[in-house]
Amino acid sequence: MRDYAKQRVKELGIAGEGKLRVNQAGCLDRCEEGPCIVVYPDAVWYTYIDRADIDEIIEQHLQQGRIVERLRI
Repeated sequence: MRDYAKQRVKELGIAGEGKLRVNQAGCLDRCEEGPCIVVYPDAVWYTYIDRADIDEIIEQHLQQGRIVERLRI
């Protein structure tokens, strides 16, 4: 899913220097909550199931600045 998210932000033209960066992290101590995404500097944590959830996080939070409450952990 990380690769998908990286590809998606590039396609949307919102990745690169001074813009968004999608990267992989080691353990974030939230294993019991499933896979997660952290948006910095907002410090908002999300979980996700599929590409539709990733798209929703990108479109709603990263592009429009609205937290996706249904995916927030």
